Amino acid sequence: MVDVPYMGMLYLVILVIALIDIITTDNGLIRGMPKLGWVLLVVVLPLIGALLWLAFGRPTADDRPRHASGAASAFPEYDRPGRHIPQDPEADRVFLQQLRDRAEQQRQTARDQRRATERDTDPDAAT
Repeated sequence: MVDVPYMGMLYLVILVIALIDIITTDNGLIRGMPKLGWVLLVVVLPLIGALLWLAFGRPTADDRPRHASGAASAFPEYDRPGRHIPQDPEADRVFLQQLRDRAEQQRQTARDQRRATERDTDPDAAT
């Protein structure tokens, strides 16, 4: 049999990661069998159980609920997949409005600086 260094450590890491993932996953999102069944499978067969959990038990991105906030639709530049779902939609709307206002202010400042630079470097503009 091939002696691979740190194989025991690798099994332990896989076991811990899979167990943490199983325990922290919401019961309603787990596929295949109940949470206790997955925990027992991973404890009894660490590598195989963890791989089975990743392939068949873990919720997919489509399984996880995505509650679109009303604020995000008003700010499409900030609405993209994976965006954090706010706890307080009104505070999120205010924050996104502040971001939009600040971005517009920065664009206006850049336009003013560009015009000032063009005026200073263009000798025909002074005449």
